[in-house]
Amino acid sequence: MGFNISLAMTAHIKRFVAWLLVEKGYSPHTADSYQRDILEFQRFCGSDVAPGLITAVTVQSFVGSLYAGNASASVARKLSALRTFFRFLQREKVLATDPIAGVVGPKLGQHIPSFLTVDEVFALLEAPMAADRYCRRDRAILEMLYSTGMRVSELVGCNREDFDCSAGMVRVRGKGNKERLIPFGRAAGEAMEQYLPEREALSIARIQRGHEAEGKALFLNGQGTRISARSVERSIQIYGLRAGIGVMVTPHALRHSFATHLLEMGADLRTVQELLGHVSLSTTQKYTHINIDHLSKVYDQAHPQAKARGR
Repeated sequence: MGFNISLAMTAHIKRFVAWLLVEKGYSPHTADSYQRDILEFQRFCGSDVAPGLITAVTVQSFVGSLYAGNASASVARKLSALRTFFRFLQREKVLATDPIAGVVGPKLGQHIPSFLTVDEVFALLEAPMAADRYCRRDRAILEMLYSTGMRVSELVGCNREDFDCSAGMVRVRGKGNKERLIPFGRAAGEAMEQYLPEREALSIARIQRGHEAEGKALFLNGQGTRISARSVERSIQIYGLRAGIGVMVTPHALRHSFATHLLEMGADLRTVQELLGHVSLSTTQKYTHINIDHLSKVYDQAHPQAKARGR
């Protein structure tokens, strides 16, 4: 064919990563993860492999080799990355057929997300105290996470213009850079109104230190720049310990709590799907398993016939 096959494969991978970032709107972290998985497959095949020579047997052999040192979830993730890569190559007319079609991955059990009880959430929301340096900011973050169910990445990505207190709405950019509007409650709105003067104070202090002000970000750190997801995670863990919650509290636990509590109060599954920004309803349906477990537990504890029958 007259060209270096190794370089050709590497070029395809680079174009694939660019496609994920630019056209699909994936985050750099996700694109890097896909790239690592595909490079691992390339090393398994040999650096001189041509895409057209990859067969289902090659892919199945690779998947089989992964079971020796990876959990089922990791194997499934790597297989998913390959599926996306081969579909890209088909789209680019590099491959006529999909070598991964028919390759079976590991069966994964249904993951039931952890969540907090309503009492635990209320205790967490009250955990920031006046003596804490960023009490108002942290209280606003907790209230917004629980009131909207947004991801922590979506929260730290919010800009001032995305927040409309009078309308009780916030615009967030989710996976694939897709935007959605989410309503928030009165308590969250009040917490945000108390925080905004603190935000301005952080911005002014940054200017006084000789730096340019952060004009966009809604939530700022102590340096007056956009707060990171990791900083939010650390703060929530500290407040969870202070509130006496027996499990490690994460921002995602608040997201799960938001969805679970809505469904327990009778919210429609489709509505919860829209609020969470899930593409597939099946992703949201995992919360129905939580509700079934919750209802069974309440029944066993409260119904006299359940006790009588030794349930």
